[in-house]
Amino acid sequence: MLAIAVLAAGKGTRMKSALPKVLQPLAGATLVERVLSSARTLAPERRLLIVGHQADRVEAQLQHIPGLEFVLQQPQNGTGHAVQQLLPALEGFEGELLVLNGDVPLLRSETIEAMVSRHRSSGANVTLLTARLNDPTGYGRVFTNDRGEVESIIEHRDCSDQQRSNNLTNAGIYCFNWSALADVLPKLSTDNDQGELYLTDTVAMLEKAMHVEVADPDEVNGINNRMQLAQCEAVLQQRLRDHWMAEGVTFTDPFSCTLSEHCQIGRDVVIEPQTHLRGDCRIGDNCRLGPGCLIEDAELGTGVTAVHSVIREARVGDGVAIGPFAHLRPAADVGDGCRIGNFVEVKKSQLGPGSKVNHLSYIGDASLGENVNVGAGTITANYDGVNKHLTVIGSNSKTGANSVLVAPVNVGSNVTIGAGSTITKDVPDDALAIGRAKQLMKDGWNKRG
Repeated sequence: MLAIAVLAAGKGTRMKSALPKVLQPLAGATLVERVLSSARTLAPERRLLIVGHQADRVEAQLQHIPGLEFVLQQPQNGTGHAVQQLLPALEGFEGELLVLNGDVPLLRSETIEAMVSRHRSSGANVTLLTARLNDPTGYGRVFTNDRGEVESIIEHRDCSDQQRSNNLTNAGIYCFNWSALADVLPKLSTDNDQGELYLTDTVAMLEKAMHVEVADPDEVNGINNRMQLAQCEAVLQQRLRDHWMAEGVTFTDPFSCTLSEHCQIGRDVVIEPQTHLRGDCRIGDNCRLGPGCLIEDAELGTGVTAVHSVIREARVGDGVAIGPFAHLRPAADVGDGCRIGNFVEVKKSQLGPGSKVNHLSYIGDASLGENVNVGAGTITANYDGVNKHLTVIGSNSKTGANSVLVAPVNVGSNVTIGAGSTITKDVPDDALAIGRAKQLMKDGWNKRG
């Protein structure tokens, strides 16, 4: 059996934020959600989150995670003190305890799985994750023998010059035999510079300690301030871009683009500079996105092009051209072969295949049939000051420039609406609708004395 405990009680003072550190966002998810997700493949029997600072807020944010147990550490008196709080919660538990840090979000699932597997096969009471750092200043050094057993962990300040030349460091990630750990946890002492209880001290108390060295030291990067948060974001973004380039996606300027790990991108997609995919995006084959696009929680079919546009919570069919400077808002549903052009906004509307809204128009709360041509400056006036109303335009109809359709209104198929018209009544199929004031001219107006 396996239990996982995540240390998430700290305040994160150096973040200079009203938000608890473990709730800081990283590539679309909080730090602690990323940590929990990294261990999901292990299918643990128990998952416990040790909370402290703003515990209620952390619990409220994570209530959606099934089976997650919250354990309160109050006050916060070190990592050893945090794990001591598990003694009542895990009373009678038999198995391993994996201890993760809520501010170390880049660990790969494969690394954690290898660590737990090594722990089980070695017969150790504790296995710790280690990393070789180019600059290990400030980190505790791990000294091992040729069998991979940990002989000692010495804090940086206590190392001799020779010992400091060892760059193998303790990453603060542990797998314990819980029963052995539970026996020594009450023996921890605050006899140190910080006056805190350190989980590290249990390693020397346990009979056999092993280590697993992480292949990529970036995996154990911790986050204590905004600079480190940005560094982790850069690492995660590079992982995502590398993955999708290996899957057949082209980035013309990779470092200017950001992705969400929930995105799915087809082959032969070209992503141009300053394009950002956020949330749960689905991008079909042969799309060309950017430059300068923001696409969030949207679904795009095959062969879509979008330039300098925003697409949020919208569905776009195959072969659609969008932009420049278009905005597809939530619940926009654009059919195959449509054209959404310059300075066009579409909200909560369905556009049938082949329809075109090319210039300076607002389509809101509307349903358009196939091959509708929306003239420049057309507006569906959907709001009466209290409620939103629907505009329906049938297939093969067209609106003249600067038309206003005042909802609720139903325009039939094969209708032509004259330029500058304000339409307030339903229009039958095959009709011409003109609704504008008669042109009035005053001769000699500018010659008045």
